[in-house]
Amino acid sequence: MRYFVMFKVALATLGCKVNYYETEGIREKLALYGHEIVPFSAEADVYIINTCTVTAKTDYQSRQLVRKAHAQNPASAIIVTGCYAQTSPHVFSSLPGVRLVAGTDEKRRIPDMVSGLFQSKQKIVVSDIAAKNTFSSLSVTNFSEHTRAYLKIQDGCNAFCSYCIIPFARGPSRSLHPDAVIEAVRTLQKSGYREVILTGIHLGLYGVDLDYSHDLASLIRRIEADTLLERLRISSIEPMEISDRLIDAVSSSSILCRHLHVPLQSADDYILSRMKRTYTVNEFRTQIDKIIKKIPDVAIGADVIAGFPGEGEREFQNTFSFIESLPLAYLHVFPYSKRPGTRAAAMPDQVDETTKKRRAAALRSLGSQKKYTFISRFIGNRMSVLIEGNTAKDRKLMKGFSDNYIQVLVTNGDESLINSIASVHAEHVSGERLLGRIV
Repeated sequence: MRYFVMFKVALATLGCKVNYYETEGIREKLALYGHEIVPFSAEADVYIINTCTVTAKTDYQSRQLVRKAHAQNPASAIIVTGCYAQTSPHVFSSLPGVRLVAGTDEKRRIPDMVSGLFQSKQKIVVSDIAAKNTFSSLSVTNFSEHTRAYLKIQDGCNAFCSYCIIPFARGPSRSLHPDAVIEAVRTLQKSGYREVILTGIHLGLYGVDLDYSHDLASLIRRIEADTLLERLRISSIEPMEISDRLIDAVSSSSILCRHLHVPLQSADDYILSRMKRTYTVNEFRTQIDKIIKKIPDVAIGADVIAGFPGEGEREFQNTFSFIESLPLAYLHVFPYSKRPGTRAAAMPDQVDETTKKRRAAALRSLGSQKKYTFISRFIGNRMSVLIEGNTAKDRKLMKGFSDNYIQVLVTNGDESLINSIASVHAEHVSGERLLGRIV
C-alpha cells in the first residue's frame, strides 16, 4: 500500500474554463487522497497555482500569486503549472518557495507528486507539448461551489494565429472519445448537475483526431439521446467551424442552450489576414445572419482585440462600425498583448498603449450598449432560469442564467430554489441583468 503524507493544500487558477476544469480535477484527486483543501487566502503547506499566459497581465498575475503564497507561509512548497509554466518554466524556478514547475501535460501527475515535495530538491517537469497526441486523464465529478459543470472534451490548438501563444502551451488538438464524454455527462448528471458546459481550447476541432464520424454536432445529438441531462451549453467556437449541422443541432435540440460565443478579433480584412484568421468580414457576417435566422432569441457573444499591430484609425473604425451593426448579445474586449515567440510580436507598426486603452474602452462601451439592447428585448417574457444562489449584495435576491445566457435576478425566491430550473417572468432591466419573479 502506498504511503501518503497529508497536507493542507490551497489552489488558485487563472485563465480559461479549461484551466478551471483541470484545477478541479487536481483538487478532487487530492481530496480523494486525504489532503485537506483550504482557501488560497489561508496558510497552507502546499500551494498549487494553475497559470495563464494569454496576456502580459495574466503573466504578472501568475507571478504575484506565487509571491502571495510564499508571503502567507514561507515554509510552504509551491507548485506552478499551466500555460505560463509550460512556455516559461525558468521564470518560476527562481521565485522563492517554488518546489515544482509542472508543464501542461504534467498537471495530471501533480496529485501523485505532492506528498514527496519536501523530500526532494526543486524539480522542473516540462515535456514537449507539441509531441502529445493523447487526451489528459484528469476528470471531474464535482465542482466546488458551482451549480453548472464544465466538461473538457478537447485540448490543444492547430491554428497558430499570429498573436496567440496557446498552441505553444497546449500542443496539437486532442479529443475525448464520445463514449467517455457520455460516461462523464452521466456521472455529472447523477451528481445533481442540471447543466453541463462542453469546453475546449479549440472546440470546433473536436473529433478531427478521432475519425470522420465524430464531430461536435454528432456528439451533441448523442448526449441528448443517451443521457438524462436537462441543459447542455457549448463554449467558444470559431466562426467557420459552426457548420449547418451544428446550427441545426442547436435549433432543434430540447437541451442545447441558445448561446454561441464566436471570436471575431477584428472586422477589418487587412488586420484579419495579419492575424492569420481563416475568414473575411463578409464571411463572419454571413455566419451570424445564418445563426440568427435559424435560432430565434439566440445570444451571440464575440471576442475582439483592440490595437493589433498595423491597426490604424481606419481599421479600428471598420471594426467598431461592423460590431455596431451586428445583433450581438455581449462583447469581450482585449487590448492586444505582445506574446514572445509569436509572429505578431515581431511585426512593425505596433500600437502604443494609450491608443490601445482608448480603443478598448470604446469597444467595451459599445459592448455594454449591445448587452442592454439584447436583454431589454425579453422584458415581459418568461425565462427558463437555472438558479445558482444568492447575490453578494442582497441575500434576498436569487441569481441564475437563462438558457440564452442572460443573468436573471429573482425577487421572490429563496435558497430552496438553488440548482433548480425555474420559470421567471422578466419585469425590468437592472444594470446588465434582468429582474423578475418566479411564476
